[in-house]
Amino acid sequence: MKAIEITSYGAPEVLRVAERPAPVAGAGELLIRVAASGVNRPDVLQRTGNYPVPPGASDLPGLEVAGEIVSGDAAAMREAGFAVGDRVCALIAGGGYAELCVAPVAQCLPVPKGWSDAEAASLPETFFTVWSNVFDRARLQKGETLLIQGGSSGIGVTAIQLGKAFGATVIVTAGSDDKCEACRKLGADHAINYKTSDFVEEVKRLTGGKGVDVVLDMVAGAYVPREIECMAEDGRLVIIAVQGGTKSEFNAGLVLRRRLTITGSTLRPRPVEFKGAIAKALREKVWPLLESGAVKPVIHSTFAAQGEPSGAAQAHVLMESNQHIGKIVLTW
Repeated sequence: MKAIEITSYGAPEVLRVAERPAPVAGAGELLIRVAASGVNRPDVLQRTGNYPVPPGASDLPGLEVAGEIVSGDAAAMREAGFAVGDRVCALIAGGGYAELCVAPVAQCLPVPKGWSDAEAASLPETFFTVWSNVFDRARLQKGETLLIQGGSSGIGVTAIQLGKAFGATVIVTAGSDDKCEACRKLGADHAINYKTSDFVEEVKRLTGGKGVDVVLDMVAGAYVPREIECMAEDGRLVIIAVQGGTKSEFNAGLVLRRRLTITGSTLRPRPVEFKGAIAKALREKVWPLLESGAVKPVIHSTFAAQGEPSGAAQAHVLMESNQHIGKIVLTW
């Protein structure tokens, strides 16, 4: 099969098309003929040598795919309601930048009716992440206020739509007026350009001084103390990336007085059982919203995976430019 390898750690050009042996599905797994692969920030970190591959995972990048089932554990597929020939999308621990990919059956979901493979491939990584962190860990409730840092990212556009679908007021930050407007069009109640406004003061103004109940943070670093300043009593801060650095110094007194919770998680190394539980929740509570069109994919660009330079390299250049709104997808 054709696959995109990381030939050495470095710039996007290190991503090259190569021949690899086709993977074989084992117990509890199925094999997908990949039609589209999602591109995510962890792929960039892996390419630059800053995100080690979990034990047992493929060294190929790619954490989400969509395509057709070609084989697999018949009993496991039957129990999940899948059969050879079905179109699925899947969350995987690696190996998505390839024509064939193995995925745990438990981490697969049907392609929503009427959706393209590229649209379906844009779902798993962000939807699993947002559900696990915003709804499971941070326990966002109807009527609460959610602050999303980086509202125009793949995670951001998913969090906006799910937050609104489940009855929250949504505030986002983004790095340009155009990105702020795009977030508002997706349903955000308020969008703050963090380059021209202080998001702490804006959040306090927008909430009448109360603050927000949940913060979804992909920055960390110096953002943490500022986020704590604009959180409501019993607020929950959930950190899912550290683009701004791993060190934070904050006022612990505010944490005590407001009874705040600071938490975080990474999804990639978690066991199949954990991810399978998220998949079940998504299928029950979110997939109907996708089927009805209440929640929609937001794709900024698609690139043909093969060719020279590889579409993957072009996709990573775009990802690192931070000029995209929504998801970036490779097609095979």
